[in-house]
Amino acid sequence: MAKDGLTPMMKQFYDFKAQHPDALLLFRCGDFYETYADDAVAASEILGITLTKRNNGKGGQTIEMAGFPFHALDTYLPKLVRAGKRVAICDQLEDPKMVKGLVKRGVVEMVT
Repeated sequence: MAKDGLTPMMKQFYDFKAQHPDALLLFRCGDFYETYADDAVAASEILGITLTKRNNGKGGQTIEMAGFPFHALDTYLPKLVRAGKRVAICDQLEDPKMVKGLVKRGVVEMVT
């Protein structure tokens, strides 16, 4: 996917997704782990959570999104693994309250 016109956060997401294309990427955004695009479709089906859309950048582009509260990771992660998914957990590496702009994130764990 071309990154022109994407929001900085979505560029960050796609950079991590490119590093882990075979994994479902749980992308931490504040109090939630979010999934996007094909990962969101798969997560919504496996986990029984709502599939929605979010703005993907300029031009009115939207992308599929599904997420759950970060404190529910222990509930949802085993369901993804039992469904045969390899999961990349991408967490916030700095306190969002202390940062102006984009929060630094990194894949902190791979679960199979």
